Amino acid sequence: MGLKFKLTIMNFLQFFVWGAWMMTLGHYGFVEKQWNGAQFGLVFSTMGFASLIMPTLFGIIADKWKANYVYAILHLLFGATMLFLPSIDSPIIFFWVLLIAMSFYMPTIGLTNSVSFSVLKKGGEDPVIAFPPIRVWGTVGFIVAMWVANFFTKEWGMGYSIKVSFIISAIFAFVLGLFSLFSLPNISSDKKLTDKRSLVQKLGLEAFVLFKQKKMALFFLFSLLLGAALQLTNAYGDSFLQDSTVFPKGELINNFSTIILSVSQISETLFILTIPFFMKRFGIKKVMLFSMLAWVLRFGLFGLAGNSILGFTLIIGSCVIYGMAFDFFNISGALFVEKNTNESIQSSAQGLFMLMTNGVGAVLGNIIAGLVIAKWFEDPITHVKDWTGIWMAFAAYALLVAITFSFVFKYKHNPDEIKNITH
Repeated sequence: MGLKFKLTIMNFLQFFVWGAWMMTLGHYGFVEKQWNGAQFGLVFSTMGFASLIMPTLFGIIADKWKANYVYAILHLLFGATMLFLPSIDSPIIFFWVLLIAMSFYMPTIGLTNSVSFSVLKKGGEDPVIAFPPIRVWGTVGFIVAMWVANFFTKEWGMGYSIKVSFIISAIFAFVLGLFSLFSLPNISSDKKLTDKRSLVQKLGLEAFVLFKQKKMALFFLFSLLLGAALQLTNAYGDSFLQDSTVFPKGELINNFSTIILSVSQISETLFILTIPFFMKRFGIKKVMLFSMLAWVLRFGLFGLAGNSILGFTLIIGSCVIYGMAFDFFNISGALFVEKNTNESIQSSAQGLFMLMTNGVGAVLGNIIAGLVIAKWFEDPITHVKDWTGIWMAFAAYALLVAITFSFVFKYKHNPDEIKNITH
């Protein structure tokens, strides 16, 4: 089995074990467990909380030990923890157990990249050229997992409780852990280099000096604000499409909700290909602004959708625009960081960018969104939700962020800066 094929399997399974349960978690919490918006908002924030510290902590451990061993053990621990979730009824206990599981899983996202890069370099490959075709199988894995979850949990398929998605995730996490342990070559860091780095450098704290620069401070602030929106459709999208008060059971949208939402991930892979053109033509600021306006459409189209042919069309349109919304900010933001930071702290600066979006932003976004839904858009007794109000509130938030960004954030586009963009 070739190294590239092994890495393809690793990336596929890495995101399969995430996609197997994340998109259906909202319906599980709201419908099967009858949790309210505030309780679910706390539960879904576990990914953000886990992103605050754990990736850095296990990154240091991986530097000191063998990265592929750390990666494998984390997946085995993640799988073992996920097995406890189906038996938990209390949202508070569920939060803590899922937080433990996410504390094991979230560091593996970064380790997937570092392990892949190391294996490719040892095999004489250029990661810039060889890694993107491998990484795209991660998105494919996420999509396939959504389809599998849809088959197992719908009446037209196996008809199991959504709790089976946690078990599916755990099983494949065990497979990935064992595969990584026994199939990937050992990866050890250069101890001479890692020992020379100070604790501040290892923790990535030196990048916080960037907040002294107005331009960078504003960028990270908007990263936080947009990060608050990034996970909202992942949190509530499937719950919306499976809500029988909006989309009756047995009909197309309710029956194939997870598969329909997978169009978002398919769109994501396609929009990546358009980024070089947009970056060259419009520049970083406008591409980030396009992303924010795309989030307005993502939420707004959901808000207008109902149980009709037009409603189905709007849902598909929302899923297609998701590719622009997600990719354009993440990739253009990463490029902005690269071009506006010193080479000595670029890795730390990229880590800070991810911390603001997937960490602080995601935590605040999920908790605040849950509280807002519970207070204004949810019946306290029946838990029936005003989905039009929810999505339009999210759209209004994204629009406010976009308008503020367009006036406050200053950046002059120089087409010559962007000659060759690779992913």
